[in-house]
Amino acid sequence: MSDMLKQVSDEMAQMVESAGQSVVRIEARRRLPASGVVWSADGLIVTSHHIVERDDNIQIGLANGQNVTATLVGRDPNTDIAVLRAKDAALTVPNWAGADDLRVGHLVLALGRPGQYIQATLGVVSALGSDITEESGIEDVLIMRNMPFDAPPMAPGGFPFPPMARRSLERAQERAKRATEQSRERAERRARRWAERSGSWGGRFEQFVQTDVAMYPGFSGGPLVDAGGQIRGINSSAIMRGVSLTVPTPVVRRVVEALLSHGRVRQGFLGIGAQPARLTSALAEQFKQETGLLLVSVEVGSPADKSGLMVGDVLLALDGVMVRTLDELLALLSGNRVGAEVPVLVLRGGQAQEVLVTVGERK
Repeated sequence: MSDMLKQVSDEMAQMVESAGQSVVRIEARRRLPASGVVWSADGLIVTSHHIVERDDNIQIGLANGQNVTATLVGRDPNTDIAVLRAKDAALTVPNWAGADDLRVGHLVLALGRPGQYIQATLGVVSALGSDITEESGIEDVLIMRNMPFDAPPMAPGGFPFPPMARRSLERAQERAKRATEQSRERAERRARRWAERSGSWGGRFEQFVQTDVAMYPGFSGGPLVDAGGQIRGINSSAIMRGVSLTVPTPVVRRVVEALLSHGRVRQGFLGIGAQPARLTSALAEQFKQETGLLLVSVEVGSPADKSGLMVGDVLLALDGVMVRTLDELLALLSGNRVGAEVPVLVLRGGQAQEVLVTVGERK
């Protein structure tokens, strides 16, 4: 048993030494330096947005003790990701994971280089999620661009709903309005608390990995490493004190590509208010999904309104991808779909209908 433990311990130390060659020190704020991870051999480095307080003259400390200068390429506050470009640096590119197959219970290491030497902590994946708080994500779909909730609910085609259906929809609208007001208040309180501590983040995670590893000061921007030595994401301590969160590699890759292509991560919107709705057993069997999104309001002049989407429609899919939850819809409203005309499959009067919608860009 002792020989087995020693072997595991030695292999873990070797893994830290190997992955640590790609972990750098980032000096871009007034307080303690943070960490970053090499993205490519041409000088790109990924780190946390909230630790980068200036756009140029950023100092990078490499594993070999060399110090180089970097500039900011771009940042995305929503995912707390920033991309830097180091000048004249010989960088070691790590093995970034290609598959998103982490499971709760997997062993992971968090690495950081707040000083000259690499530091590591061990833990397990404790949760996987698609939004840091379910409530904080409601507003993005329920009140796109501050849409009103007081419009009288109308059935598809512009006719009033029957009294019972109308009352049900009005209750749904009222619940959506209450939930949004509460979520906004909670988000504002969290933002104020965070601003008092550091004054720099203010976004929200769309996907995350939660672990029980200890995030010591300076670990933000460093990598989460799996048992195979692959980089599974970028660690951040930006949103919840005492909670270790990681932006997973697929999200990091999408953000880096968007920043390199557009200089920003474009966020799309439809201009709808929606809540999950369960389909009848017959419809669930027909469309191979149990829920869709019931439209409880449509903003006048929005992309949804211009395309002909109506209150009472049940959204089933966007651009051929099944949509069952608000999080799934939000994830689809980004990247190359912004500004593009995409098909939206809805149920209207019990019949499936495809509507073409041009996804707007949220400014």
